[in-house]
Amino acid sequence: MRATMRDQMVATVEDLLGRDERLAVLLGNISVTQMRAAMRRYPGRVVDVGILEQAMVSVAAGLALEGLIPVVHTIAPFLAERAFEQLKDDFCFQRLGGNFITIGASYDYSTEGMTHQAPGDVQILRSLPGMRLVVPGTPSEFDALFRAAYADGTPTYFRLSARRNPDDIPVRFGRAAVIREGSLATVVAVGPALAPTLAAAEGLDVSILYYTTAAPFDVETLRLHGRSGKVALVEPYYAGTLTPEITTALAPAPVRVEAIGVPREVLSHYGTPDQHDAAIGFTPQGIRARLIHLLED
Repeated sequence: MRATMRDQMVATVEDLLGRDERLAVLLGNISVTQMRAAMRRYPGRVVDVGILEQAMVSVAAGLALEGLIPVVHTIAPFLAERAFEQLKDDFCFQRLGGNFITIGASYDYSTEGMTHQAPGDVQILRSLPGMRLVVPGTPSEFDALFRAAYADGTPTYFRLSARRNPDDIPVRFGRAAVIREGSLATVVAVGPALAPTLAAAEGLDVSILYYTTAAPFDVETLRLHGRSGKVALVEPYYAGTLTPEITTALAPAPVRVEAIGVPREVLSHYGTPDQHDAAIGFTPQGIRARLIHLLED
């Protein structure tokens, strides 16, 4: 069985704990079993604070004020939504550095219902000045992006998913990768959305740009490859979240954006993630239909 993003997170953080004595990890009763070895090896720097997400973020801010580099880990809605005020006031307002790693992206915990689903995490955290947003598509991409950014003194959210692309892309923090070039439209695929996007775009004359950093958004690469005026944005969270970045990047030229992602509605069915994808059209077939609509319009 291939390693998951959570597996890679544990391996990456354990390695850095041994290399950087400033690193300190706070767990919100999540991934405690996976981090048990690290807790034994670094008892003063890996702590499970329990189901106290708001307090956990504030404690992490205190660690940052003391010169440590905090890593905070729990499920996405418990961090991005429940502890939003602490992220805003304790980290962004005070301009502190910290790393916030979540699992359970969108509806990975599909059968747990809305309390454990977070298709709105990138949308809400995008509103925080200074918050950087990272959406890796594979475990190895998380490793590269985390090592590049964890110690640079900026609050950074790492959105890990049970979904992954089959192949690693050589990614750089803050930069998009050009997967291929075309002339009729540009497709912006974010994180794990790349795999269904590539299948959907087979045989279509479109450019495909791969983004693993949602904020800061790579404006320059889009400007170079978005001259057709037609952009399909394929995001594994609420559809249209990055539309403002796209329209701003291409201004003042007019641009048509086809926003493809999770609809902004309550997902009240309790199927598997694959069943959710099928229900909302977030499949190669569903994405292809939207791409063809964009090209023909």
